[in-house]
Amino acid sequence: MPSFDITSDVDWQEIDNAVTQATKELTTRFDFKGIKTEITFDKKVKTITLVCSEEGKLDNLKEVIQTKLIKRGISLMSLNYKKTEGAFGGSVRQVIEVQAGISKEKGKEVIASVKDSKLKVQAQIQDEKVRVTGKNRDDLQDAIAMLKSKQDELKLPMQFGNFRD
Repeated sequence: MPSFDITSDVDWQEIDNAVTQATKELTTRFDFKGIKTEITFDKKVKTITLVCSEEGKLDNLKEVIQTKLIKRGISLMSLNYKKTEGAFGGSVRQVIEVQAGISKEKGKEVIASVKDSKLKVQAQIQDEKVRVTGKNRDDLQDAIAMLKSKQDELKLPMQFGNFRD
């Protein structure tokens, strides 16, 4: 029976490269002169932490890291912004969680949208991916096209792979 897997992966090395590039850019930008800024990436906890000594510049800092991530091919849908909090000395901190893998809740949303599409395919959650099976290849290709169109609605960057006949 033909099948394919839906995954939501990010390239950790590209995120690290984007953080490095953003840090380098901040040292040369005129609007950040004299302002203490810091971007740190923790791969184990899957977070990017932004620290800025001026609250107004935090949005500019986010914009810099976002442009670097987009240029590196990382979807902004895989970023989950936490609440801005005060840090030492009047500065502000924001933690950004990087989502890798499909959570159970998001997996259920994907399965629900596959069922709502009335295509002759079945979907099931397997760890951090969703496997879709069907009787013929055309139904699976229709399912991929439908899921690609609903990617923004589901707020989940999806990759389709492991296509088997």
